[in-house]
Amino acid sequence: MSTDISEHRKKLLESLFVAGRENSNAVVMFHTAVAAHIGLGMTEEKALDLLQRRGPMTAGEISQHTGLAPASVSGLIDRLEAKGLVHRTRDTRDKRRVIVEVDYGKLGGFANLFDELVAGLTELYMGYTDEQLEVILDFLTRATAIQQAATPQVP
Repeated sequence: MSTDISEHRKKLLESLFVAGRENSNAVVMFHTAVAAHIGLGMTEEKALDLLQRRGPMTAGEISQHTGLAPASVSGLIDRLEAKGLVHRTRDTRDKRRVIVEVDYGKLGGFANLFDELVAGLTELYMGYTDEQLEVILDFLTRATAIQQAATPQVP
């Protein structure tokens, strides 16, 4: 980054980093509260979210999407399975592969915990133009990729 930037831009960049940290803290605290409410750890709650959004996956795929070590993912799946929230099944095409699937019958009321958040974000999004939403989407997509790449680098 060039050291020849305006004071306004320096302050804007600093404010962006602070806002990003504040957003990250708010997200972590929200998901910690949701997870605790349903008797899960936050990693378990986010793994369920991943499986709900992307569908059934192998442990290796979960590891790739989370950046967690394979041994950590195995323990995570064991905990979710012990709580009856997921089950393992053999891949019908490749019997060597084990697929992790959400047991949706056990998640009753889980989605309701997000109603207020979703309503608030929907209202927020409606205040932006399509062009602004495209910039926000680009930023979030690229920032997420940076975060995901950084996760497995943590010693």
